[in-house]
Amino acid sequence: MKPKTILLVEDNPSDIDLTKRALEKGHVLNELVVAEDGQEALEYIFATGIHAGRDATHMPALILLDLKLPRVNGLEVLRQIRSDPRTKRLPVVILTSSSEEHDVITSYDLCANSYIRKPVDFLQFVEAVQNLGMYWLVLNEPPPEVRH
Repeated sequence: MKPKTILLVEDNPSDIDLTKRALEKGHVLNELVVAEDGQEALEYIFATGIHAGRDATHMPALILLDLKLPRVNGLEVLRQIRSDPRTKRLPVVILTSSSEEHDVITSYDLCANSYIRKPVDFLQFVEAVQNLGMYWLVLNEPPPEVRH
């Protein structure tokens, strides 16, 4: 059985570091792959571009997706994930500082599994990440893999 990978799509180095520290502190030991913009995230997910050699059958168990990203924004990343039969069921949690109602509505319209505003306080952030890890990587029953 392959290890469950978390794909963190985040362009802010401080938030990347904070998320890594929160996962460690929460004893979430899964492999963490970081994509620093939306284009890199799509290349990782679909094993193209800089990730062309990656095993495309090994999908992340969880995608933590920021919305405000360079090159391809988070909503477009989510749109492309949901439009492909291989990835449409991947758990995608929006983890963003955006509190714009439009972003929340559009995220859910595009079938995000959850929308979480990044807490400013580190301890709250650790708790949020621990809960995400526990729920999505341990408790949640994922759908069967799409076979081609």
